[in-house]
Amino acid sequence: MQNPVPKVAAIHDLSGFGRASLTVIIPILSTMGVQACPLPTAVLSTHTGGFDDYHFVDLTEEMGPIIDHWKTLDIAFDAIYSGFLGSPRQVDIVLDFIKSFARPEQLVTVDPVMGDNGKPYKTMGPEMIRQMRLLVSKADIITPNFTEAAFLLDEPYPKNIEEKQVKEWIARLCDKGPGKVIITSVPVPGRPNVSGVVAFDRKDGRFWKVDCTYIPAYYPGTGDAFASVIVGGLLQGDSLPIALDRAVQFVSMAIRSTFSYNYPSREGVLLERVLTNLRAPVTSSIYEIME
Repeated sequence: MQNPVPKVAAIHDLSGFGRASLTVIIPILSTMGVQACPLPTAVLSTHTGGFDDYHFVDLTEEMGPIIDHWKTLDIAFDAIYSGFLGSPRQVDIVLDFIKSFARPEQLVTVDPVMGDNGKPYKTMGPEMIRQMRLLVSKADIITPNFTEAAFLLDEPYPKNIEEKQVKEWIARLCDKGPGKVIITSVPVPGRPNVSGVVAFDRKDGRFWKVDCTYIPAYYPGTGDAFASVIVGGLLQGDSLPIALDRAVQFVSMAIRSTFSYNYPSREGVLLERVLTNLRAPVTSSIYEIME
């Protein structure tokens, strides 16, 4: 029997303070009519972006018993969606989860959370990056930022990149397994105040892009919000460029709204102010096709 409400296994960390990971993912998916079933990879007192001396609890040893219980319940997930992983061993756990809970027409999304601005996050070492390269091979869609794309391809992080090279990077990422690739925070040549989001669907061979005007603020959790809207949109039946539109417009609205209040950036975007916009139909499209 088809689920009346799509179920997503959300394999991410839980940060108690600061809007990131599961505290962003669950409300976004719920607002979009999707049930988020969290499988926490770690519990943190705060997220790692802007807070010092945070408490970090690795849940690697707890994930197995949770998964074993889920197996006895014969849960049918319409999507599996992984993000921040607390240890390299968790990659093997997620790989086994994907194999164990596989079903027809299932959407496997991997947000390969590893770093930003050319640098890995504090908890990400070389082994985790190597393991993440293995995990993306089992995904239908991946959503790395520009830094993470470089890590996945073992490329140096360039400050600038031409469209032709972006396409080459995406083609190489598709060669690793996923049929859809979205890279965020891509530099746009000659436009220092603009970054791009570039997407590719191997099925039809088309590249899509959306350019975003830079706002002089950094808000943790926006990558989680972006990938979650992509997952929700695709489960609703959106095409890739329409899901891209939804995600970019929603995150841009959240950033602009938060920036207008001069709100502490480390607390994340004012998600509660903009969540209801996810229920509105797409009335304008800002995507472009890349020739």
